[in-house]
This record gives sequence, structure tokens and C-alpha cells, in this order.
Amino acid sequence: MPQLVNGKWVSDAVAASEMKDGAFHREPTKFRDWLTPDGAPGPEGQPGVRAEPGRFQLLVSYLCPWASRTLMMRSLKGLAEIIPVSIAEPGIGENGWEFAAPQDTGAKVGPITLLHQLYTDSDPSYTGKVSVPVLWDRAAGRIVNNESSDIIRMLNTAFDGFTGDRQDFFPAQLRPAIDEWNALIYDTLNNGVYRAGFAKRQSVYEDAARGVFTTLDRLEAHLADSRYIAGEYFTEADIRAFVTLIRFDAAYHGAFKCNIRRLADYPALSGYVREIYQWQGIRETVRIDQIKTGYYSIAHINPTRIVPLGPAQDFETPHGRDRLPGKGVWQRA
Repeated sequence: MPQLVNGKWVSDAVAASEMKDGAFHREPTKFRDWLTPDGAPGPEGQPGVRAEPGRFQLLVSYLCPWASRTLMMRSLKGLAEIIPVSIAEPGIGENGWEFAAPQDTGAKVGPITLLHQLYTDSDPSYTGKVSVPVLWDRAAGRIVNNESSDIIRMLNTAFDGFTGDRQDFFPAQLRPAIDEWNALIYDTLNNGVYRAGFAKRQSVYEDAARGVFTTLDRLEAHLADSRYIAGEYFTEADIRAFVTLIRFDAAYHGAFKCNIRRLADYPALSGYVREIYQWQGIRETVRIDQIKTGYYSIAHINPTRIVPLGPAQDFETPHGRDRLPGKGVWQRA
């Protein structure tokens, strides 16, 4: 996959750090500053940046589940007028993430069409992959953060003083349960489908694929009796699970060979995905056409780059989840 090497774009480079003994290992993100209401340091002492309406910009792709996390949180927290979004094309070509038209990124950098331009503007000697999402500071002309798990937690609280939105998707009382589920879902599902899809050895693939379905089976049993992952409240754990589940039958089942079962074969999980999809503002963050185009354009897993016509999916049918107790979203006092 193309990447930056010492600030230079190398279209035929391979991120060797992500492949070890035929297994995929996700490269850590490198920009980790933190938005806070007053510019104070982040929860683990990260350098703080003051949250200001109109100052920041999200650069994402509908293809990417990690980017979709941030689109969901932006929508749920009512931040559409506060944080503008730039949407990259779904296919990743020799230039990496591209935009169909120039994107204004503020006076310091100006319009860009290639995402890697923002990485070198932020760090002229940057080496590594160029990923979405990116939380960009238009005023300072630099990347604040490119880690989706950080970004959704920042958006959860940083702008509440401007919006008055007190919804809390990471309430203190539920954090132990959320963190426990997040760890399982990230390792075996969010990243597990990639480890299966990008595996270069049979045993590595089988281990990852079996782990995916072990977790799907566990989620199916859990969600048969629980409205949401952490109980009666919708939390960030649901956001993190949903972005993989919504892509499962359209992309991971075929392109990534996670084909022991379809998500459609899981009644509780299927209803759960339809419920979340039907929440106000969520369906707009999902583009199945771009998801399929993106995954099936990855040449080393689909050399012909032919995008399948199916599967036929209807996320608008009744979800049947109202029979389970649910209180929606936790509200901060």
C-alpha cells in the first residue's frame, strides 16, 4: 500500500510494519492531541487544543469503518454546523486517499486533493500510512488527531458548551463495561475482519476468521436479551460495533472471506443493526455502494476489481428491538 517515507510519497511502498509472518498488524496512529472545552490537557495528559466552532474539519471516507465512527458521533451530537466534513473517494489508488474536487482546509494550507498533503504539512518528515479519519485544525494548519477512538470521545464532550447537547456516549458509570466490550470487539471484530482479509497464510486466516465468528456468536447471544451492548443505554461501544456489522455482508463476507455465516443469519444482530441504522442521522453516514466499491477495489484481494451486484439488503424493515428495555442515551446532568 502506498505511504509516506520521510515526507515523500512512495506509491509502490509497502507498510512492512503492518505485515509480520503473513499476519496483518495495524500500524499505530501518530497524531494524538486532544480537543477540550478550555484547551486543558487530555485525559491521559495529551496536549490540549481548545474546542472552537468552525475551527476544525473532519476528513473521512464512507468506505472506512474507523472514519464512520466519527461521522456517527458528529451526527448524534449535533455537530454538523460546527465541524465541516470532506469526503474522500472510496477507492485507494496509487495516490492514496483522494478527493474528487479540491477541499478547502483553511488559509494556512489552502485547497488539497490528496490527503497525504495534510500529513506532510503537519510533519514534513512523516513516515507511515496515510489514513482516515483526520481531525484537522484549519486555523493552525495541522492534524490534531487521526485516531478514531480518540476523536469520538472528544466529540462526545468538547463542544457541549456550544451546542447544549448533554448526551453522553461514554458515561462514567458504564465505562468498565464499555471498555471491556470495546477491547473484545476491536481485537476480534473491527480489526479481526482485516486480519482475515489481509492474511497471507492459511493458518493465520483461519485463526482470524474463527475469532470473528466466535465474537459474532457471543454478540448474538448477548443482544438477544440486551437492547444495547452495555445494557439499556446506547454508548460508544454500539458505535464501534455497528460500523463493522453494517459492512459485514456487503464487504467482509465476500472480499475478506469471512464467510462461515452472513450477518443476515443472526436474527438479534440483524435487528440490532437495523435499529441503529434507522436512528435519526445514522443512515446518512452509511453508503453501501461506496463501501463495496472501496473494498472490492483492493487489488491484492480482488485483482479483477469487479464489484459484485449483491447482496440485496434492506435496513429499513422493522427491527423488532422495542420488546427489549432501552433508555436511549445517557444524559449528563
